[in-house]
Amino acid sequence: MRTLYLFDDAEARRWHPFSTTRPVGELLFGALLLRERIERAAGMRVAATLGCPGLEGFTEPGAPPVWGDISRSGGGESLILLSRYIPPLGDRLPLPATAPARGLRLVCDGELVGWLLPAGRPFPSLDELATPHESEGDGDEQRVPGELLDRPWTLMAGNSERIAADLAELYPGGSGPGAVPFDPPRGVWVTGGHPVSAAPDVQVAPGVVLDTRDGPIHLSTGVRIEPRTHLQGPAWIGTGCHLLGGRLGHVSCGPVSKVHGEVDSTVLNGFVNKAHDGHLGHAVVGRWVNLGAMTTNSDLKNTYGAIRVKMPEGASPRNPVDVDTGMIKVGAFLGDHVRTGIGTLLNGGVVVGAGSTLFAGPVISGWVPPFSWVTPEGREEVRLEAFLTVATRVMGRRGQALDAGGRQLLARLHREVTGQGGGREAGAEEGDR
Repeated sequence: MRTLYLFDDAEARRWHPFSTTRPVGELLFGALLLRERIERAAGMRVAATLGCPGLEGFTEPGAPPVWGDISRSGGGESLILLSRYIPPLGDRLPLPATAPARGLRLVCDGELVGWLLPAGRPFPSLDELATPHESEGDGDEQRVPGELLDRPWTLMAGNSERIAADLAELYPGGSGPGAVPFDPPRGVWVTGGHPVSAAPDVQVAPGVVLDTRDGPIHLSTGVRIEPRTHLQGPAWIGTGCHLLGGRLGHVSCGPVSKVHGEVDSTVLNGFVNKAHDGHLGHAVVGRWVNLGAMTTNSDLKNTYGAIRVKMPEGASPRNPVDVDTGMIKVGAFLGDHVRTGIGTLLNGGVVVGAGSTLFAGPVISGWVPPFSWVTPEGREEVRLEAFLTVATRVMGRRGQALDAGGRQLLARLHREVTGQGGGREAGAEEGDR
């Protein structure tokens, strides 16, 4: 029996602001989570994520647990793959039916991306998981096809092409599991030559434009689209999303999100509330983010030069450094449970840590540590218990629970960033969550 595991290496653990609250495999890219891509290529579900002990307690529906203690093993063969490894979507990994006695080192483009280990073989050490390229273990090498993602902005930069490729594979010609080619009702305009696939229960109101000139569109089960929405492909709209008007294009929209306004070339990981006007462009947004009315981010410097971001180099959310993205279009990176007040302005390349609350004032730039309360007067720390109370209330309104493991994870991050006690009440102005 073979069991599949993911691991986050040191590079994945510095994917701030997301890697402080979730394994990298639970981030959306195109029409699938990174974990789901590997599961399809391996033909099995992931049993656990290794290599990120600071995330023990992480829970989300459908997600595997995080194992901080890797002294245990599943007893059978172990297939261990790097979470930021992207295998081809339509093919199974070229692996032998039985692991050789010495094991296999799996290599993609010259970099080690995992191991296939025989039964009884222990997991690689935490050091080997952190720096697999430095591993000197025995075993033969097996090349596997695909690519590696570098930094978190690659989720945004490559997302449009990834959506198009995913939908061509998952819904060729507009048909696929749980979806059929969309038959537009009276008053709904479909333009362009690429297909629109949709679950049978989607609701699209008159006055909606589905623009497929640049790529396909998929509408998942339970999607509702209100009048005066212009949706431009490539676009993947997840289960239960509600599009409330505006112009959206080249977007991946995770489940149960409310979206309005101008959204371009952006990844919304799910349960995001952007119910009002405002521009969100070339951004990656975590889960449970609430953007107040007219929250707007820049994604282009007036010099048209490459945008630099400020983020920590290691797993700890401390000591940020400047990193050159090499790209001229880079927006905002908003961690889980970030909230903004009305009229908040975000500079290009801003990185906002989980649990932070931002109010309107000067344009917010650079690095905002997790659990920050940012006002025109400056920055304070958010009080943990007040934050957990609000997060529990917000999640409950969407039928989700902040369980004991999630509370412990957030409390651990809060202690690391702020120390014990103190901080500001978390109660920013909120939209209609």
